[in-house]
Amino acid sequence: MCSSDLPGRIMRIVGAPNRWVSRGFERFSAGTFAPLVTLCLRNRYFVPALGVALLLVSFGFVGGGKIRSSFLPRIDSDVVTATARLPVGVPIETTREIRAALEAGARRAAAEVQDDLILGIFAEIGGGATSNGGAEANSLTLRANLVPPDRREIGGIEFSRKWRAAVGDLTGVEAVTFAATSFGPGDKPIDIQLTGPDQGQLEEAARELGRRMAEYSGVSDVDDGTASGKRQLSFELTPAGQALGLTAASVAGQVRAAFFGAEALRQQRGRNEVKVLVRLPRSERSQLNSVEDLVLRTPTGGEVPLSVAARVSEGRSYTAIDRRDGQRIVAVTGDVDTTSADANVILADARESALAELVARYDGLAFSFEGEQESRRESLSALGIGLAFAMFAIFAMLAIPLQSYTLPMIVLSGAPFGVIGALLGHLILGYGVSLMSLFGIIALTGVVVNDSLVLVVTANRNREEGMSAFEAVRWASIRRLRPILLTSLTTSLGLLPMMLETSSQARFLVPMAISLGFGVLFSTFVILLLVPSLYLVREDFFAIGRVAAGRDRNETGERGEDAPASA
Repeated sequence: MCSSDLPGRIMRIVGAPNRWVSRGFERFSAGTFAPLVTLCLRNRYFVPALGVALLLVSFGFVGGGKIRSSFLPRIDSDVVTATARLPVGVPIETTREIRAALEAGARRAAAEVQDDLILGIFAEIGGGATSNGGAEANSLTLRANLVPPDRREIGGIEFSRKWRAAVGDLTGVEAVTFAATSFGPGDKPIDIQLTGPDQGQLEEAARELGRRMAEYSGVSDVDDGTASGKRQLSFELTPAGQALGLTAASVAGQVRAAFFGAEALRQQRGRNEVKVLVRLPRSERSQLNSVEDLVLRTPTGGEVPLSVAARVSEGRSYTAIDRRDGQRIVAVTGDVDTTSADANVILADARESALAELVARYDGLAFSFEGEQESRRESLSALGIGLAFAMFAIFAMLAIPLQSYTLPMIVLSGAPFGVIGALLGHLILGYGVSLMSLFGIIALTGVVVNDSLVLVVTANRNREEGMSAFEAVRWASIRRLRPILLTSLTTSLGLLPMMLETSSQARFLVPMAISLGFGVLFSTFVILLLVPSLYLVREDFFAIGRVAAGRDRNETGERGEDAPASA
């Protein structure tokens, strides 16, 4: 007897959780969800209005900077880079002093966190060799290699902020930038290109804009795009020099020969030909007063000091001139701390304040947002075209089997409201909205359409069985609660490990997982409450149309019967 009852007891024990969950779900469905659906259907015009209001509020959170946005998420790196740009022509000793200051700042920043934070620092002085054997050392790069993430208490981006603060202001440096991202946009978050007819006014406007941008909280590494240029000496012939028969070409040739060298002879050495140049000794070439003491030879064979034959003035020359569409441009660039500021909000405010004032002050001045903003515009444009095509294809595939143009719109209506859940997830987990977030929102559209289609098809079947529109959509929502809820929960739980991932290799995909996971959860309520309300709103409009059509037919019939009598 006992042995025969054992399988039954085992099945009852194994099935106990199933029965408990089923009873609980039935109580929830009948006691809580059914009255909620009924309430929403009776207030079917309020529910869509509430959904639109929440959607606008969520967009306002993004536009107001409560939810930060960026083009691509920035991922921490084990290598933090500091780049400095010095004026052209500085001696290499000055560059080495800046290198020492940057390295000391990195050591101080690391000492505040942990002693073994930095594995090593690699320094590189850029540029090529000059004619006098020196180095064109106007660029400098330092790379601080940090210990692996599991052995340090700070991220690369946070260390770059501490490094920047420890270094402070450097004298004699045109621009300093710090970066600690292994993957992300290569362009600057702030890249404002100014164009104008007058180069002097253009540079003045760029310097003022750079000062204004540096005042924003979260903005760092601002570069106004203006450089002092390379030092140069300009020679202008005097009347005395012209009277002696000297020309600008002859003076320039003799000055070049004195410092660069004039070819005296060529000597053959085996298969090679060696040029022999004659020029001033190195000690004289390195001194500026040697230019004024230089003696020129006149066409008649006489000699005259350069100071008599020409006027010498010192100035600066452009090392590079940037143009766009045939116009000179000056780019004001800067970096933005995405954890405390939003580049879109900053640029929007700058457009209304600083840039508006500069455009009003300088005639012909124009500006454009480039860099990361340009990449953002191009990507969003291509993404918008693809999304529009996909939505049209989905609409066409739904319209054919449903034999309606309005029902597919009801099915697709739940997709935009899933954005509310996606943005809410970014706010809860502290992530900014990026291009990867938009990919997740687009993927969310497919899930929402599938669940909405199941509910609408069930409501249509109930209508075919003789139910009213109210009861048909009400029972469809109640009956499809379990499959829709299970679909949403399994999808969200499956994405939970990715949303909580902390490794740098996976953090790039976290915003997409957040959009899909939280969007699916919120879309559950949208599908079960908002889609049935829109279904009934559609029936109300059709009912009004049928009443109006019947009234028109009656009026037409009455006029037709009265016409012969009146005639």
